[in-house]
Amino acid sequence: MMMLTMKKMLLPLLVFTAGGGYATAEEMNFTLSLKQPGNPAVSYPLTKNGSSLTAATVLPLTMTCTMTPAESDQRLVVKLKAHQRLYFNIGASMATDCPTDHCELYLPGFWYHKNLRSPREAPSFHTSKSWDFREDRLSSPLTGVYDSRTGRTLTVMRSLDKPADALTTHQEGEIILGGHTSVGYLGFDCKSGFASLTFGYPWRETPRRYIRKLTLAPAATSFARLEPGEEIELSWLIRESRASDYGQFVTDTWNYCFDRIHPEPIEPLYTPGQMKAQLANYFRQSYVDRYALKYHSGSNLRCDDCRPSDHVTLGFVGRVLLNAFNCLEYGHLTGDAQLTAMGDAIFQSWLQHGLTARGYFKEDMRISQGLPSDADCVHTIRQQSEAVYAVLHYLNYEKLNGRRHQDWEQAMRTLLNQMLLLQQADGSFPRKYRDDHTPTDGSGGSTPSATPALIMGYKYFGDKRYLKSAQRTVDYLEQNIIGPSDYFSSTLDANCEDKEAAISAVTATYYLAMATAPRQRQHYVDLCRQAASFALSWYYLWDVPFAPGQMLGELGFRSRGWGNVSVENNHVDVFVFELPHILCWLTETTGEQRYLQASRIMETSLCQLLPVTGRLCGIALPGFYPEVVQHTHWDYGRNGKGFYNDIFAPGWTVASLWELYSPRRTADFLQGSRGQAHPRHSVDNTP
Repeated sequence: MMMLTMKKMLLPLLVFTAGGGYATAEEMNFTLSLKQPGNPAVSYPLTKNGSSLTAATVLPLTMTCTMTPAESDQRLVVKLKAHQRLYFNIGASMATDCPTDHCELYLPGFWYHKNLRSPREAPSFHTSKSWDFREDRLSSPLTGVYDSRTGRTLTVMRSLDKPADALTTHQEGEIILGGHTSVGYLGFDCKSGFASLTFGYPWRETPRRYIRKLTLAPAATSFARLEPGEEIELSWLIRESRASDYGQFVTDTWNYCFDRIHPEPIEPLYTPGQMKAQLANYFRQSYVDRYALKYHSGSNLRCDDCRPSDHVTLGFVGRVLLNAFNCLEYGHLTGDAQLTAMGDAIFQSWLQHGLTARGYFKEDMRISQGLPSDADCVHTIRQQSEAVYAVLHYLNYEKLNGRRHQDWEQAMRTLLNQMLLLQQADGSFPRKYRDDHTPTDGSGGSTPSATPALIMGYKYFGDKRYLKSAQRTVDYLEQNIIGPSDYFSSTLDANCEDKEAAISAVTATYYLAMATAPRQRQHYVDLCRQAASFALSWYYLWDVPFAPGQMLGELGFRSRGWGNVSVENNHVDVFVFELPHILCWLTETTGEQRYLQASRIMETSLCQLLPVTGRLCGIALPGFYPEVVQHTHWDYGRNGKGFYNDIFAPGWTVASLWELYSPRRTADFLQGSRGQAHPRHSVDNTP
């Protein structure tokens, strides 16, 4: 078993082993820090005497520590009772015999492996081999280590208290909290050459704090106040197990967290029909038609006015063509000729002016400065694929309703054929490249974004070359991303461990499974399931607390079902698109009920911040759904925890939620719905 080693105190406990029995592990370290206002804090190593924790000197409080079995875990309970007013921070460390070179660490939604995909300016092993983080940075309040030599795993998870948080007067150094918080800290220490897991209360962040994108700041330690006679109880669950590899460790740990936290769907504020009715206001208010390319403005808008911008992004944060299709389809559904005309005009303008001579889309531009030349275009496989996805849905919808667009069909054949030429020998696609196929970023991390476009091309045109190309992408994905559990480089504004990489892997393997004969399908189902656990690990299973006066808390915001973005971008958002529907399919295919429950949590939770008249949720206009939801002590440049950044990109948030509330769209396309109409959602205009 992974042995816990003795340093400062003896704390006998029983740890469950993978063999099914119990063995005695030894020790952990506790340290208490006390602060007098105006003086530096003083730290006291603690020793266990019976159930009491004591220091070498008499302290103004009584402390006890107990360990009891709890299913396959051990529950550690620490109680503190003050004899006089005091300000404290208590921390613990569990040492293991896992060498740093062989340990793989996991803090859900924030730390994977050693975060070596991230730069020195973000939390990673590049900067330090020891880190402590606020619990609300983590999608589940857990820290864990996997020993790659033995397969042994050890995790520590905080038993959640009633949510509460306090505003702080300072952002670094020693901070006395001005009120009660339930937020503690979790982390690890690998400086000694062996891994230790660290945890404590209230929060601290060491050796640096991550305060905004690629910005590390000095460490901070907070101190909670106890009045004379006041008592506090703190609890953690400790679990030892075994996993075949790091991916299995993440999967098993996500299952464990889900079962222990037991998240439930919330009561949704709006129905799918109500959501779409309000989101449609984004189409009406963001439409820009004064340039050669027409679009719904979805990038670089201000939250306080939502005025259209001249920044046009084809996919990624703008999702121009997918929003055009949603607008057009909804216009037909509701009899709104204005919306239908907008969608038609956008598609027509991009067919006429938005393609290079080689057949690729122009992606990212300041349209007021004119269209970029073909030579100036840098393409991304992600945005090109997102555009193909949108156009093929549009073409399929139009054909089902008796309208054909052969010019668009030819444009898509040309683009898909160019993608075949771009694909590398190992099945990957370069992340970024010029119009002549010269790579500017040869990373293969974005490869799975091409798979849905290729499968849809195969389904629409019946060209088996696209299916073979898609199979090669998943061969690459299996060998380089899913196999080593290294999900990276799918988002375009960071090149690090990120949620969207895992979602892309889930989506790619789902599409291929849906397009593959039954005798081959199970392999892709297994890959999809493996990637799904990584994707889900980014999504919150608990509700982080907010301090009085922080807007999100005052709105009653609950974070369960929302996903952290990446190691570099530490906020939550509504990026799901097709993921909830794939989770439902995985439940049907594998019988795993946790996936179905997770999808229900997403569907009921992600509508919470819909701006409607009378409840604008900090956004100037109804329907412009917020993007950078700052749930922890981090900001994207402005405002901080409990608020949004001042600039946002509602183009992709509207598109993501529209997909969430269109549950049969992709399945119908992949299952050959050429003879059927798309299902219709009920129309409900009541907010």
